[in-house]
Amino acid sequence: MLFEGISMKKYKVGVIGATGMVGQRFVSLIDNHPWFELAAVAASSRSAGKTYEEATSGRWMMPTPVPQVAKKLVVRDAQFESGRVTDAVDFVFSAVDMEKNEIKALEEAYAKAECPVISNNSAHRWTPDVPMVIPEINPEHLEVISGQRKRLKTRRGFITVKSNCSIQSYVPAFHPLKIEFGLTHALVCTYQAISGAGKTFETWPEMIGNVIPFIGGEEEKSEQEPLKIWGKVIGGVIVPAVSIAITTQCVRVAADDGHLAAVFMSFTDKPGIDEIKSAWREYKGLPQTLELPSAPKQFLHYFEQEDRPQTKIDCMLENGMAISIGRLRPDTQYDYKFISLSHNTLRGAAGGAVLTAELLCAQEYI
Repeated sequence: MLFEGISMKKYKVGVIGATGMVGQRFVSLIDNHPWFELAAVAASSRSAGKTYEEATSGRWMMPTPVPQVAKKLVVRDAQFESGRVTDAVDFVFSAVDMEKNEIKALEEAYAKAECPVISNNSAHRWTPDVPMVIPEINPEHLEVISGQRKRLKTRRGFITVKSNCSIQSYVPAFHPLKIEFGLTHALVCTYQAISGAGKTFETWPEMIGNVIPFIGGEEEKSEQEPLKIWGKVIGGVIVPAVSIAITTQCVRVAADDGHLAAVFMSFTDKPGIDEIKSAWREYKGLPQTLELPSAPKQFLHYFEQEDRPQTKIDCMLENGMAISIGRLRPDTQYDYKFISLSHNTLRGAAGGAVLTAELLCAQEYI
């Protein structure tokens, strides 16, 4: 561990929106985390005043039991008891289920109360001075936090956001290729698990044996968010990239977890297949260099088997934080095509946010 001094300190953490699926995942990941300890949980007025165990009774969707440290915590009203949350914590994770304008106002209120917010929500993804970070790809975007603090008139408080879960399955695979060979065009079809909608087969039995060819707003996010991820910091804001054209289709499929992508791509300087595999194998991001607790040792894994990756057996690779890639081959319309996979509620949601928080602590933004 490169950050022994940081890892000795325990940061007190809150989760707002703690009773939903992603909120539950946050609570589970914080349990036994070497740097973080759960100190507060908040949700809607329906859950406020109950213990966390009571609020999630009959609704717990994680494969492990409710952590002992969480069971007796009293759930606070995320909107009307925010002060009781911010007084108890060093920062919060946000996974609230509200209207977008309400989320924007709520997260800014926490930030203005000098409480950093690491958000899984989409509300602030296009706020120009709010970094939308995949830690292995664009950690340099965190530098806009200083300007955001000036706008918010805060000393400690700020907001960072996660990108949409759908793009985690293919943007990481694109990134080293974009750097080395000049990615120009891409077509992506994603096949997305029901946990991405906050559902299980028990709560959504209509999805058993079913495919739904539409996910509201998902294709727009999948095409546009990579451009902000690859954007440049200019004048204290993030200016999206314009040199890459991405088109997508997003489909809901009958899988518990895992977003799988069928990907087609073309380049300015077409590489060989071995060069692409080498770029994936050798790529390391800042979390790997810093040896952050949640970082996978190998960010991008390539499978030579023709029938891999598969959601059922591969999405938990490296605790659900690695990206699985396979079936790289030439294409008749594009230069190449491949299949890639990520865990949508770990790498694509709560796990990615926890990794972002680790990076923020390591770089002393928190």
